[in-house]
Amino acid sequence: MAIKFSEDVVPLADVKLNPGKVIRRTRETHRPILLTSRGRGVAVMQSLEDFELAEEEKAFMRAVVEGLGDLDNNRQVDLEMAKKRLDAAKSQNCPCLAK
Repeated sequence: MAIKFSEDVVPLADVKLNPGKVIRRTRETHRPILLTSRGRGVAVMQSLEDFELAEEEKAFMRAVVEGLGDLDNNRQVDLEMAKKRLDAAKSQNCPCLAK
C-alpha cells in the first residue's frame, strides 16, 4: 500500500473538479492519495474499506502489544481462571462483552 508519487499525489483543485475519479482510484488501487495545496501535502484520502481495515489492524496490534506487556509483567491467568471470569461477566450481563 505504498504511495506511488507519480500517480498518488493529487492537487486539491483536481479533487474539486472530479472527486469521483479520485475516490474511484482509492478503491481500485487500495493506495492512499496525498492531497496537496500549493505543492504541499495537506491531507490523505483513502477508501473507507481500506481505512476500516487499517483501524482494525491497528487495534489488533495494540492488543498484541498490551498482551505481550502483560506477559512480561506476569499479569496472566490460566485458562480455567479466564473461563470463570468470562462466565461471571456473562452472568452479570457485563457491557464489556457487547460488540
